[in-house]
Amino acid sequence: MSFPGWMSLTRRVCFLCGAMILAVCSASAQSSPSTDQASPSLFAPGESSSSTFQFVADDGLSGAGALRSAAASLGYGGGAAAGQEEKSSKHGSSRSLALEFGGGFNAPIGNDTSTVGGGPFITWGGNFTAGGGLHFTRRFSLLAEYQFIDDKLPGSLIAEVGTQGGNAHIWSLTLDPVIDLFPKKTNSIYVTGGGGFYRKLTSFTVPVEGEECYFYCGIYIENQTVFHFSSNQGGANAGIGYTHRLGGTYGDSKTKLYAEARYLFVNTPSLSSTNGTGTTELIPVTLGVRW
Repeated sequence: MSFPGWMSLTRRVCFLCGAMILAVCSASAQSSPSTDQASPSLFAPGESSSSTFQFVADDGLSGAGALRSAAASLGYGGGAAAGQEEKSSKHGSSRSLALEFGGGFNAPIGNDTSTVGGGPFITWGGNFTAGGGLHFTRRFSLLAEYQFIDDKLPGSLIAEVGTQGGNAHIWSLTLDPVIDLFPKKTNSIYVTGGGGFYRKLTSFTVPVEGEECYFYCGIYIENQTVFHFSSNQGGANAGIGYTHRLGGTYGDSKTKLYAEARYLFVNTPSLSSTNGTGTTELIPVTLGVRW
């Protein structure tokens, strides 16, 4: 080892030994009865022991506290505290990536602007939702969501058009913020809402026969589209949901089950414009998983 290395090590050892001596002397001074006659000082003759250790008391430390402070200043004993602080910081932080997948059903509200036979232009159906985005904090996330809705058309509308079947497909791309009201709880409630682009395709069908051959040939019935119209427009949604966190030692698991209901409004054209059936209003109910 080089000469400067030895000097550095010697300086550290001397400093530790000095701190230990000061701790022992401080404990002895506190246990001995006080006298009017000043005792000899280790550093300056004629000074009392209380003034001798004034430089230690200036930092609010004495005895074992001074020793711990001296050791920490040399880099000893600080690892556990630093690791604990890092661990606490880790478990208090939020994950950056947000994902969700879910599916469910749609309930019509029944107050479309145009109706046939006193009913809405859309009935019950199913939906599929997928989204991705960022967790900015444990409480606030922002998701870009894709949703596909497959609903049936009411019989009164199908009969009015003169076909035997029909469906309405809606797919959308929206930007939706999510606010978790109790982010540290296993069970929580969140509010969400947003808007974006919606495309609605309404199709009317009739059943037709077809032949299909694999190992043998057979006759099957399928619905063939005979008339359809579509529209592109803006829409908005707002809703509330419930989440249940799955696992996590510190309550910070990324996996959550969720159930939500939203109000969906799509400004589709009216029936008089020949490419729509009036505004579309639905309540999509979705169950799924989030990370």
